[in-house]
Amino acid sequence: RAHKRGAFMANPCFTQIHPTCIPVSGDYQSKLTLMSESLRNDGRVWVPKNIKDTKKHPNDLSESERDYYLERIYPAFGNLVPRDVASRAAKYVCDEGRGVGETGLAVYLDFADAIERLGKDTVEARYGNLFEMYEKITGENPYKQPMRIYPAVHYTMGGLWVDYNLQTTIPGLFATGEANFSDHGANRLGASALMQGLADGYFVLPYTIAAFLSKEIRTPTIDTNSPEFAEAEASAKTRIDQLLAVQGNQSVESFHRRLGKIMWDYCGMSRNADGLIKAKKMIRELRAEFYRDVFVPGTNEEYNPELEKALRVADFLELGELMCEDALDRNESCGGHFREESQTPEGEALRRDEEYAYVAAWEMTDGDKVEWTLNKEELVFENVELKTRSYK
Repeated sequence: RAHKRGAFMANPCFTQIHPTCIPVSGDYQSKLTLMSESLRNDGRVWVPKNIKDTKKHPNDLSESERDYYLERIYPAFGNLVPRDVASRAAKYVCDEGRGVGETGLAVYLDFADAIERLGKDTVEARYGNLFEMYEKITGENPYKQPMRIYPAVHYTMGGLWVDYNLQTTIPGLFATGEANFSDHGANRLGASALMQGLADGYFVLPYTIAAFLSKEIRTPTIDTNSPEFAEAEASAKTRIDQLLAVQGNQSVESFHRRLGKIMWDYCGMSRNADGLIKAKKMIRELRAEFYRDVFVPGTNEEYNPELEKALRVADFLELGELMCEDALDRNESCGGHFREESQTPEGEALRRDEEYAYVAAWEMTDGDKVEWTLNKEELVFENVELKTRSYK
């Protein structure tokens, strides 16, 4: 809503993928269950070396029949490589046909060595709540056989562009915490949302917004009968009435699920130009179908969660396209953004700092046609030298 009113959206393509999730078990799921990254401190990730062994019980496979691929590819970091590296590696081995489980979209996370080395009591003290959650969901005991995990989308690092006072491009509109882009860049850190909420809330906003409000102390009370209030109310009412009037044949949830599948397939762990162009076209077609055939039950005069969901999915159908637009424009790989056209011969991320060291701040220039203009905030580093990390 703020973006459509003129606030720039920054770095929407930077998407954090979490490698340690309970795998999908059917089409009925809209999300995967997130497990803690701490599991990789002691768990070892592996898949069978041979495709013919993927349907065997993991305990029946000997050490020589297992591929501890993170330890093999990244001997310096092993199972502790950053989450985007671990996620892509899991995708690669599953794409090769060596994924496990009914769907083939899973790898093993094995605690047998940790239990033997540390003892079951120590492992239980560290991860007991996670093991219990896993067993309740899957019916499998991770003390006796390896967990099955697969990557899932965690959140986007992008958000409303703000200056150092946390003010957006709309004067007087401040955005804090996960709503803005300020502390993320293309990183892949755990707890970054917690850090951003604390930093913005404790150390920045109390001082910056106070400075802004001090200049407004003599501003008289704004009359709610002014034309701007009437226009905003009429616009919101028109939007709500439009959705309720469609009375189509498809649920809001079905559109949300289809959008999520498009984003996962073409703007997920890895992206390429052809896929992103296809995704943009598919999202525009889905958006047109949404306004033509969505069914929102109930009325506007009652508590209506389906209407609220419809309004949010309508926003997602625009933001999803913007994520693809930004990912298509940034033809490099960096942290939470991996373009298949920009990788090393070993399949690692290949940054292009000389061309893309900037914040991409997108301005919606036509809300009806859903079109954007790119603004660039160049990044200048005075005290650090940009370097590409190696985890091998």
